[in-house]
Amino acid sequence: MFERLLLPVDLTRKNDAALDAVCHLLHEDGTVTLLHVIETIADAPFEDMEDFYKRLEERARSGMSEMAAGLSEKGLQVEQHVVYGRRAAEIVAFAASWEADLILLSSAPLDPENPSAAWASISHQVAILARSPVLLLK
Repeated sequence: MFERLLLPVDLTRKNDAALDAVCHLLHEDGTVTLLHVIETIADAPFEDMEDFYKRLEERARSGMSEMAAGLSEKGLQVEQHVVYGRRAAEIVAFAASWEADLILLSSAPLDPENPSAAWASISHQVAILARSPVLLLK
């Protein structure tokens, strides 16, 4: 069982399997942290895009609140965070600073016709770069 479980979410149905798995992996006194990374646009000053980013953040917070409510109903302690930047890098950095015991990620299955495409996915990048253990769920 894990005490500090990090669950990066993209606010799609793809996260359902990971949300279900949390109950089986989290210690009864543990905390699950939902993390959503808003990808920033390279070479565009944040200030120029601030209204756009704020709308994305409001949507993210709303979606994460629904996810958190479902986990809280199961008696789990839940935190929620939204950060800005490059997704894989921000997930890895957050996991390190928060001292996550486990990063739980939803992952797309490999395409047998194009197996190298999986290496470009956020979940596989995190799995390679993170210092914490990573569990990928398909």
